[in-house]
Amino acid sequence: MKRNIIVLMTLAAFTGSAQKLAPLPTALGVPKPGPATDAPYAPQPILPGGVVVPLYPPGSPYLKAERIHEAEQYNMSQSVPGRINSIVNIHNPSIEVHTVDRGLNTGAAIILAAGGGHNTLNVGGESADFVPFFYNYGVNTIILRNRLRRDGYNPQTDAVYDALQAIRMVRAYAKEWNIDPNKIGIMGFSAGAELAAPAAVLFEDFDNKNSDPGDPLAGITSRPDFVGIIYPGPSPFAHNRTPPPIPRNVPPAFITCAGSGDKGHAVWAIEYFNAMLALSVPNIEMHLYGNGRHGGGLTDRGDIPFGTWQYRYIDWFRDLGFLQKPGVETKAAKDIAAFVSQH
Repeated sequence: MKRNIIVLMTLAAFTGSAQKLAPLPTALGVPKPGPATDAPYAPQPILPGGVVVPLYPPGSPYLKAERIHEAEQYNMSQSVPGRINSIVNIHNPSIEVHTVDRGLNTGAAIILAAGGGHNTLNVGGESADFVPFFYNYGVNTIILRNRLRRDGYNPQTDAVYDALQAIRMVRAYAKEWNIDPNKIGIMGFSAGAELAAPAAVLFEDFDNKNSDPGDPLAGITSRPDFVGIIYPGPSPFAHNRTPPPIPRNVPPAFITCAGSGDKGHAVWAIEYFNAMLALSVPNIEMHLYGNGRHGGGLTDRGDIPFGTWQYRYIDWFRDLGFLQKPGVETKAAKDIAAFVSQH
């Protein structure tokens, strides 16, 4: 009887105290876009510690002078304070760099190109979430904020130029960021893969167009050392396009997608794979999963195999030598050199 009285008193005390709890404070440190001014818009970091660098100087012909001052617009999560789901109204494209502690650093750097159908840039699930994931493997990450079709840009030119320029920019500042200039690549998701795949084959043309001595990045190649093509949109090798010539030093690629549950994107994945396989390009790896739907980023998708693709990517990445210490020649580089020398 005494024990029951104590329990009831305790419950009464707890109930009473709950009625006296103070209101919760609002979330702190919530990221927000910078203001619109007469000057070029200054992109703000979407994660703590991000170093944000615009891709082009203010007077660049790649930019729309009449719109470069406009502020980006953030679509915030309604249930997770401070989480940016997507961004639109990008007129001053940029990169946001997140580096790794020296003791862990492999020197590898992955530029993350989010999807969103060229109508939004889904930087939450397809960029920001990957920063801590890759950090654990000693891989530096760069969030790309490229221009969108919904804002009046052409994905096949403007957005692809942003991706190639991002690769040149990261390589130009590799020493400052403790990045190995021979271990810089790009991973694109859905519409973002429509930037990663062209970057693998169109870098020579971009470099030639941007070789003016007045360009501070002239002479710095935009060739990615590897590409990730994740549940992709159409590549330059889609059936209704005229395929470009494939450079002999085309980088290795990791490709993944759901199968029949995401049939259209799976076909685009296969088209890229087949174009590389036809030339016997080394280290092109593809995973098509029997169960799954489009998108998902790092989520485990209800504990199905497609929810583990990121670990298959790490297997591939490690096998090619990208997780070694900085300055060590990768297996990927050796294999490409051998492939080029055979032709």
